[in-house]
Amino acid sequence: MEHVVKLENVEVRRSGTPILKDVTWTIEAGQNWVILGPNGAGKTTLVNLLTGRVFPSYDKDNPSEARVLDYKLGRVDLSELRTIVGMATSGEDHLIARHLPILDILLSALYGKIFRGREEYEDEDVQRAMDLLHIFGIAQLAERQFKTLSEGERQRVLIARALMTDPEILILDEPTAGLDMGARELLMMALEEIAKDRRAPALILVTHHVEEIPRGFTHAALMNAGSITMAGPINDVLVDDVVSSNFGLPLKIGNEDGRWSARAQ
Repeated sequence: MEHVVKLENVEVRRSGTPILKDVTWTIEAGQNWVILGPNGAGKTTLVNLLTGRVFPSYDKDNPSEARVLDYKLGRVDLSELRTIVGMATSGEDHLIARHLPILDILLSALYGKIFRGREEYEDEDVQRAMDLLHIFGIAQLAERQFKTLSEGERQRVLIARALMTDPEILILDEPTAGLDMGARELLMMALEEIAKDRRAPALILVTHHVEEIPRGFTHAALMNAGSITMAGPINDVLVDDVVSSNFGLPLKIGNEDGRWSARAQ
């Protein structure tokens, strides 16, 4: 494996109109990335590209490359891609069978299902699910139905479920959206624990707010108008003039004890 993600001159077009354009971005092993940008910047399309939900547009007159690990996007079997790229987003919690116990929701991920059928699970599968629930502080909810949980608890379940298949990349799409302060901080602490684990997958966090970046994220990419405007080590990217230019507003960026903040100047 040469790179975790390698995009070079990548475009995604819809009805001939570029949604992503000239995207060049590389993720190396050991890096955890946050993607920031205003609404309509292309963040969701980029995530959908990495998970195989949209395909890169290839043009013989504009050579490009789009790879996740050793797989060429647009040419890979999606069932294979989805075993190595995990995705957790609150926007898809409606797909979960809400009457099922939390433990069954995690186990069913091993078969790519959203419900538990007649399939058999090993003791080690159950133990892995319980270990993940413990990491996220919700092991006591293993027998509770998904529909009875709070928003914060549901989001932690979705991330634990995304980790069940032991992916090599985990994409977190606005994981703290809709959470109150307490639920947000509990989730942030769990993500910090994952980020510092050397065995953890490469993390890609999509967010609108720098305050929602957990400790342990090493790199940042800023997006605007379908392109990546700046990418690199997080301390080099999250600076006043760079972030201000990307968002079109004078901003003061702060970092205290590894947690970021932003306010208008």
